[in-house]
Amino acid sequence: MKKILVLGAGAMGSAFTVPCAENRNEISLIGTHLEDELVDNLNKNNFLHPALNTHLPKKIKISKFEKFDEELKSNPDIVVLAISSKGIDWACEQLIKNYSKDHRFVLLTKGLTLMDNKISTISSKINSIFKKKDLSEQNLSSVKGPCLATGLANKIRTSTVIANKNISIAKEISEIVSTDYYRTEISEDIIGVEIAGAIKNIYSMLIGASIGLSGEKIKKDIQEKYYHNTASTLFKNALAEMKKFIKLMGGKEDTAYGLAGLGDLYVSVAGGRNSMMGKYLGKGHLYLDIKEKFMKNVTVEGADLALEIGPKILKDFNNNDFPIMFSLVKSICENKKLEINW
Repeated sequence: MKKILVLGAGAMGSAFTVPCAENRNEISLIGTHLEDELVDNLNKNNFLHPALNTHLPKKIKISKFEKFDEELKSNPDIVVLAISSKGIDWACEQLIKNYSKDHRFVLLTKGLTLMDNKISTISSKINSIFKKKDLSEQNLSSVKGPCLATGLANKIRTSTVIANKNISIAKEISEIVSTDYYRTEISEDIIGVEIAGAIKNIYSMLIGASIGLSGEKIKKDIQEKYYHNTASTLFKNALAEMKKFIKLMGGKEDTAYGLAGLGDLYVSVAGGRNSMMGKYLGKGHLYLDIKEKFMKNVTVEGADLALEIGPKILKDFNNNDFPIMFSLVKSICENKKLEINW
């Protein structure tokens, strides 16, 4: 039995406690400083999570952020970060307050960021923040793959990949969290896994746009019935570009065809906020209009990522290497009609 501390009581952080608890680990789920109301409701409503529409395991402990320092000082075997990429700086500040070189961190966070004017993975950013405090490189694992939080919380069979530069540690974590419905693979390509898990959100918007890009003069009912012809070509081109992007960033090309790449891309395209954004873009709407009229209070990870790293991509990357990515990034960052040259 291991002691696991999860920071972030949102959908994925909460869902991750289900297989962990199944394996008889001691679980403490701590909400962020923005999740006090959510934590109160979980404790009042018999652990019924509003985003997951199911009850979390009774054996876990759910607390507000005010308990985080106390839980961290109790020396958990694994600290799971289940927060947005925008909250990484804040999370690192909290971790450094009670730093222990013995902590093993597991990242559920997806995304990329800019650091020193370069595109960086979340794990690299965390190590950079710790290094600036004269602390050693952290033991970081990243979990990515085709796993929707609601499905995991309801024990729908799925698989993910756990990546760590030290493959033996990835294997240890795999043994701690794997169940018959939550299967895990292992990889030492943490860069490739993080890159794939992030940029698949951009490509899922592109493929989602296929319903509107399949032909402007085609009748709507025919277009919506046969748009898969367009989607399949975009899917193939997306994988080719993901492979190039991962290699350019220092990861392994084959990671694009694994669970963090192809697997997660398939799930994102099948349904979700990214593909919905793409559908509106494909029908000719502008990004800012979509946010105002159709998706005003909806977080779209792919769009946020495009806004974060898009200008850097347009400036430093070659359009001939990433033509469909450039099309999407320009559409989002410059608020232009989506036009794909392929």
